[in-house]
Amino acid sequence: MERKIPGMTDAAPPEVVADVCKVLIEAGFEAYLVGGCVRDMLLGREPKDWDVTTNATPEQIQGLFADSVYENDFGTVGIKTESEDPKIKVVEVTTYRIEGKYTDKRHPDEVRFAKTVEEDLSRRDFTVNAMALAPDGALIDPYGGELDLAERTIRTVGDPKARFDEDSLRLMRAVRFSAELDFEIEFNTRRAIENRSRGLEVITKERIRDELVKVIMAPHAAKGIIMLEELGLLGYVLPELREGIGVGQNKHHVYSVFEHNVRALDYAARRGYSLAVRMASLLHDVGKPKAKRGEGSDSTFYQHEYIGAKMALKALDRLRFPRDFTEYVAHLVRWHMFYYDVGSVSPAGVRRFIVRVGPENIDDLLRVREADRIGSGVEKAVPYRLRHFLFMIEKVKHDPIAPKMLALRGDELMEVLGIGPGPRVGWILNALLEEVLDDPGKNKKETLAARAKELEGMSDGELRKLMERAKAKKEEVELAQEEEMKKEFKVK
Repeated sequence: MERKIPGMTDAAPPEVVADVCKVLIEAGFEAYLVGGCVRDMLLGREPKDWDVTTNATPEQIQGLFADSVYENDFGTVGIKTESEDPKIKVVEVTTYRIEGKYTDKRHPDEVRFAKTVEEDLSRRDFTVNAMALAPDGALIDPYGGELDLAERTIRTVGDPKARFDEDSLRLMRAVRFSAELDFEIEFNTRRAIENRSRGLEVITKERIRDELVKVIMAPHAAKGIIMLEELGLLGYVLPELREGIGVGQNKHHVYSVFEHNVRALDYAARRGYSLAVRMASLLHDVGKPKAKRGEGSDSTFYQHEYIGAKMALKALDRLRFPRDFTEYVAHLVRWHMFYYDVGSVSPAGVRRFIVRVGPENIDDLLRVREADRIGSGVEKAVPYRLRHFLFMIEKVKHDPIAPKMLALRGDELMEVLGIGPGPRVGWILNALLEEVLDDPGKNKKETLAARAKELEGMSDGELRKLMERAKAKKEEVELAQEEEMKKEFKVK
């Protein structure tokens, strides 16, 4: 069906995209905007990218645009523009195409050029993505995509079983579009997903990861995770989360572990937090089912943050996330249960906490803590005690918390002591740091130099014992905090 769209001039494509279409049309070819950009324009959203489709062959397209690239098997030519906008520095123009069978349920066995835009649209996944828009505002909508947009529905183009058998990643894509647009999945499409959930077994972990990221970064991320579970997909994506389904908590929680994790993600998504914070919020209590002891209001979850950090590492490694991202999320999960109470933690304790967590990670850790609290059903994300903790962090954040922040540098230490490089330099610097953590007023070059001369008089064994006592002191503080956490303390 083709018709004019009233008011589409208010949602015109960028000039460089319109110019590409104009060149194709003036050369005697057809040109249409297609796919997600048409969907977003009809919804009044800013398109994330701009795709053009045409009946011109790749060679004919390149003949019209000197500064272009064609390096794929899908008939897509990248046309370079002078725009500063990264979304349109390269405009992709693809020849109408139809696809053969998907024997491996991942890739078409063959791709052939088609003659009409309608043929091209017939191969697309969902009706809302199977519309084409001409420069004059004529909409090509053979599968009722505009109506499904109005009814906020995700529906496959044609037989849903056939669409999902072609590429099983579309099972997750349906959920992703639902989470991005806050649409519902049409009944037959939903039923086909449920019946074909095992199709994800043949999809590479990298592709699953990329779709999961889009779900988690969607405005309605929590809805997406719940839908993955309802449709039988979550077990192929993040089975660790499923362990929390139906697992009750104690008197500090009104939700099951699974629901609590999802609600924490919902808060992080509504606040617009980063992928790392959203992922950590979703996984922060993933270790609770394994750690749970007892039932009812007094059940406990000792050490669940340690268990959860290991589970997060394993899960994100399996999905081929970058190692630094994986370790960062696990770090946030590990430390999300930090204890703080007004009057019971000294400035030195706060400085040592910053050392353990890393000053660059404090803000994200506090965001995960906020998500944890709201996901527990409380009203305040930042209560008095947490506000006081923030005050203490602000108060001590400029104090020295690492050897490089000492007033006496390593080279100066060696000059003062008349020694060369070696392990003793590091031992002495760390011993000085321990004393400065307790009393930042000692961070003066003369004071440190005098104390360094005293430490230099110690044997290697004595210095090691000094380090062991410092380590024991840290562990004593951490143990006290662990004992408080065993009470499942929640900041009120």
